[in-house]
Amino acid sequence: MILVNLLPHREAARKRRREVFFATLGMAALIGVLISGAVYSWYLAQIESQRGKNNFLKTEITRLEGQIKDIATLQAEISALRARQGAVEDLQGNRNLPVYLLSELVKQLPDGVYITNMRQENQSVLINGVAQSNERVSELLRNLSNNSAWLTRPELVEITAGTVALSPRDQRRVSNFSMRVGLKRASDPKTAGSAPASSGTVPVVSGAVVKPASAASAPAKV
Repeated sequence: MILVNLLPHREAARKRRREVFFATLGMAALIGVLISGAVYSWYLAQIESQRGKNNFLKTEITRLEGQIKDIATLQAEISALRARQGAVEDLQGNRNLPVYLLSELVKQLPDGVYITNMRQENQSVLINGVAQSNERVSELLRNLSNNSAWLTRPELVEITAGTVALSPRDQRRVSNFSMRVGLKRASDPKTAGSAPASSGTVPVVSGAVVKPASAASAPAKV
């Protein structure tokens, strides 16, 4: 016996395929939504984690900035203390410079040279004096350049010829000179510990340091 299916099986098959397609599409859409939600949640967690790290870094930066300000203040205070300490040390070291200056001049002045006036400006000393000749002035310059522990860089400013009256009938030709010399600080390593050891007194005549020549050749005091 032959059975003939007269039902619309093709429409039924298409309907089944359509249902399967929509079901598959729905499953795919659901899976896509789930995957998108998972990815979004992961990115959101990463963003929150990075925000937490940023907040932590900001807090630490603020704390470090405060510490840096404290360190800068301490460094400024240390610099000020060092400056005050240096000023005190300079004052203590330089308070004896006039004594060293007079002692050095007594030791370095050659015979026949008289100093009539001195003026100190900071570490520079202007010396005015009288010498029996130009050679005596040159000798004084050499002594100050090579033999002095406290005086340095002597510079002849001016030298002029003059006369000194030893008596109404006796006049001598002399050289009036002016020179500038540098005075070393006591804190200089080359001068530290080199204080004058001379036990003699510093002769002073009318405010002038004098190292006279021999009695036969000494010019009159100016």
